[in-house]
Amino acid sequence: MQAGINPLGRERLWLLVLLAPTLVGLLFGALGSVLATTVISFLKWDLIAPPSWAGLSNYTNLLSDTLFRKALGVTFAFSAMYVPGTVVISLLVALLLNRRLRAVPLFRTLFFLPTVSSAVAVGLVWSWIYGRDRGLLNALIEGAGGSGVNWLGAQNALYAVVIVNIWGAIGTGMIIFLAGLQAIPRDYYDAASIDGATGWQQFWRVTVPLITPSIFFQLIITTINSFQAFEYVYILTRGANGASNTPTLVFSIYRNGFNF
Repeated sequence: MQAGINPLGRERLWLLVLLAPTLVGLLFGALGSVLATTVISFLKWDLIAPPSWAGLSNYTNLLSDTLFRKALGVTFAFSAMYVPGTVVISLLVALLLNRRLRAVPLFRTLFFLPTVSSAVAVGLVWSWIYGRDRGLLNALIEGAGGSGVNWLGAQNALYAVVIVNIWGAIGTGMIIFLAGLQAIPRDYYDAASIDGATGWQQFWRVTVPLITPSIFFQLIITTINSFQAFEYVYILTRGANGASNTPTLVFSIYRNGFNF
């Protein structure tokens, strides 16, 4: 019998061949960038003169910078509102759309549209909605006899930006939770109903434990996204009074790198 590569070994070989471009990109793109950034952080280098060793002085200056401390505080406040808001609302939407109704596919598409829409276009629409003079929200409030609100002003800008970011992230969370919900066998709910469990008890004792991996994954993703918030912060608060009150870390990096 002629010796050769067994089928399992052949599959593994093809798997490595197909994964090679991704692995190379991950190694040199992601890990390489992290290593390069770490090394550069210990240098004093303006990209013109030769670099010189700076030790921990860059980190000392960073921690003593009031703008950095403010950006860090704003980012944590943003994350504290964005992460639970996105997870809870996405789960509620997934529960509502996890039904066999005629209009469910349409609503799933509508909720997912913000995810695939241009952040710039979405941000401009929300800028009009939040507009102080001719915005949609203030038009509705004034039409009801109230007075307009400066939604993007110093006091409200952070909350306005959080709402837009949650709205834009619901679609992704909905898909993740729908996948977890539809993987739960219907027999579990039937058995719980026979035992006399109410709908609330079925949710806490059947649904939540079985979608825990989806919840954990969504928590990780939303936490990462909260520390990378930039597009809506830039579009909504650029040139507004609230810009100085919503300096997230990424927005501060951009402003320090290109505006100062």
